[in-house]
Amino acid sequence: MKGIAFPLLAIMMWSGNVLVSKLAAGLIQPLAMTFCRLLVALAVMATFILPSIWRDRAVIIQVLPKLAVLGFLSMALYQCLSYQAASTTTANHMAVMTALNPLLTMLVSACLLGEVLTLGMVMGGLTALLGIIVLVAHGNLMSLVQEGAPEGDVLMLVASGVYAFYSVLIRKWSLPLTVWQSTFMQAVSACICICMGFALLFTRPAISITSQTLPLILYAGVLASVLLPYFWIKGVLLIGPARCSLFMNVLPVLTAILSSVWLQAPVDAYFVAGTSLALGGVMLAQVLQRPLRQR
Repeated sequence: MKGIAFPLLAIMMWSGNVLVSKLAAGLIQPLAMTFCRLLVALAVMATFILPSIWRDRAVIIQVLPKLAVLGFLSMALYQCLSYQAASTTTANHMAVMTALNPLLTMLVSACLLGEVLTLGMVMGGLTALLGIIVLVAHGNLMSLVQEGAPEGDVLMLVASGVYAFYSVLIRKWSLPLTVWQSTFMQAVSACICICMGFALLFTRPAISITSQTLPLILYAGVLASVLLPYFWIKGVLLIGPARCSLFMNVLPVLTAILSSVWLQAPVDAYFVAGTSLALGGVMLAQVLQRPLRQR
């Protein structure tokens, strides 16, 4: 029971972060929100991690290019895409796209690491794809053909793919650092990337710190960027990555409950159908482990 509490707490915070992303849309620019979130996270982690960073600086310098790539993918690109998607899609849709991460990670692993495709990956992928089509079409396939997929849903799906790629690289590289060291240096790298983004766009960060945006920034910076990763990784260590990934299926359900209470967002029939198919696909990928071919 102790091990289960960690991923459950992480998913609860993750669900809250999806709502924070939705609430931040229109109040603060995606780049600015990501930048502020990183500054808060770095300030919190610096209070206890800096001595360790200095002690292991030689090792950190050796893997700095990999840390830069990981930080860019997870804490810069993924977050910016998520915040941008929130302006044109719902929190419920964002949660479903995020819950696809375990399935997408399996598929990316098969492509990049040469892992054998399983029956569950193929069947689950097709089932989840059908669920996503139902979601982005809002239950009306003709509207999808005529008008195309909503921008926010597409951006969130791309963001989930980016995070799946990040997850595979984390496993492939297996950096010789502690979790906190890796997280801190990835945040530093992401912060530098955001600053470079501002420079390339020739614009000043339109950072709006108000009574509305401050709680959102603090939640994203402390709970979602510091405590959430700690609880998730702690859960992986205690009960294993496979059992931990099952908790991702709780994310859309919990987000839908919070959205209906907090944002008064309706739960439509098409959302239930699409979510059921998408999560069913994820479950198939995790349960059906029979390989399609032998190595």
